[in-house]
Amino acid sequence: MHTLEKTAIQLGYIPLLDCIAILWAKQRGFFEEFGLDVTLVKEASWASLRDRLAFGVLDAAHCLSAMLPAAAVGTDQIGIPLQTPLVLSINRAFISLNQSICFEQNISASDTVFSSANKLVQLIKKKQNIHLAHVFKHSIHHYCIKEWLSLADMDVAQNLQLMTCPPPYMIEAIQKHTIDGFCVGEPWNIQSQVQGYSQIIAESKQIIPEVADKVLAVTQSWAKDHPHTLAALTHAISKAQYELQTLDSFSDVWKMLKAYHIIQFDCSPSVHVQAYYKLIHIIQNFTEQQKPKVTDFEWIIQQMCKWENLSLTEKEARHIATTCIISSDFI
Repeated sequence: MHTLEKTAIQLGYIPLLDCIAILWAKQRGFFEEFGLDVTLVKEASWASLRDRLAFGVLDAAHCLSAMLPAAAVGTDQIGIPLQTPLVLSINRAFISLNQSICFEQNISASDTVFSSANKLVQLIKKKQNIHLAHVFKHSIHHYCIKEWLSLADMDVAQNLQLMTCPPPYMIEAIQKHTIDGFCVGEPWNIQSQVQGYSQIIAESKQIIPEVADKVLAVTQSWAKDHPHTLAALTHAISKAQYELQTLDSFSDVWKMLKAYHIIQFDCSPSVHVQAYYKLIHIIQNFTEQQKPKVTDFEWIIQQMCKWENLSLTEKEARHIATTCIISSDFI
């Protein structure tokens, strides 16, 4: 067994369902099993998490996949390269709209994504102060909203300014009518719908490909200096991912999610039963492939070129996508 370069690890996360493998690895003692003393650090926003990871306050983090190519090309205005050895979730976000808008415009989850986009675009054209929120500019959520709106009108998709709102604050924002809709991961869509503020009208996988959403990320320099520590960290989280996919009972998992304030509403096998089992199903199916794929990052870079006027050749895009992935075979 290799000697770890560092054992005391600061690991950042945003309270979302797809940080669950990190929390479960801590809960089950998997980090300790691989010789690590991990402190979990809850971050308030993706911006703070990115900055604290880039500048070394955090050793590693639960990270938006699109942050990696954004860092590689410098559009994040920091330009400190980030890399990943492990996918935490694949495209499991949802689009939710204010329930009043859904009622008034006859928008429902049974609509095709083209139909729901068209209905909202018609409203946007009539009423210019419709505010949609993403979790961060460099995210598949941003591109999901853009691609969804473009099904109805490319000009609206290109020109509509999206607001940025950290996932845990989406519900408060839509409750206060600061925003009219959002694209975010669970459990915030389901909680907002259960509480009567919004309605889920589309799944991201109906709109964009099955690409990596969240990844375990470190800076390129940290990966180079701590290869054995990173391998241990990756193995521990990977072990948690596997166990979560194969558990017979989720009672302890649910208690943990409540303890970390990720589940903040009454939901169980006897209360809001459909929502409970939907969340369990999502947990069990976050990722079928743990190793990151170059094609996922190529797709993100293509989106950056499409929506952010970035100009890159296919060769340049593939090179950037490749640099986002740690080549060592950790898993």
